[in-house]
Amino acid sequence: MEFTAREDIDVPIEQAFEMVTDFEVFERSALRRGAEVSRLDALTRPGVGAMWEISFEFRGKPREVVLEVTGFDRPNEISLHGKAQGIETDVKVELVALSRTRTRLQFWTGLSANTLSARLLVQSLKLARGTLNTRLAKRMTHLRRDMEDRYSRMT
Repeated sequence: MEFTAREDIDVPIEQAFEMVTDFEVFERSALRRGAEVSRLDALTRPGVGAMWEISFEFRGKPREVVLEVTGFDRPNEISLHGKAQGIETDVKVELVALSRTRTRLQFWTGLSANTLSARLLVQSLKLARGTLNTRLAKRMTHLRRDMEDRYSRMT
C-alpha cells in the first residue's frame, strides 16, 4: 500500500533540506501529539544511521515503531525504513529545485505486512485510503506553511 503527496514551497532547496532534516522539530511535534520518542543513535548531525523508537496509540492499541534513516543525499533526498509489529514501511522525501527560491517537496511511503494481524491492519487502512490521503494532504500543507514561516524569519 502506498501514499504520496507533494507541495511546492517558497523556500530554496538547501534551506528546505535543512528544515526537513531538522529531526528535533519532528520529535517535538510527535511529542505534542502524544507519542513517546527515544533517540537510539549517538549521531551529532543528521545522516544515515539516525534511529528512533516511537511509541503511540493507533486505533485503540499501543504501537511501537523503530525508524531509521537509510539514505541521505543532500539536498535532494532522504530515505527512512520503519518496522512496527509485523509492518514494514519505507519513506522517501525528495526535494526538487523549481527555481532559486522555490522547491517541490515530494513524499512517498509504502507499507507491507508480514503477519496476519498486520495484514488485517493494512487492509483496514486500504478501506480508509481516502480519509488518510486527505489527512496526509492537510499535514503536507501545514508543513509547507511552517517551512515558509521559518524561512521568512531566517531572512
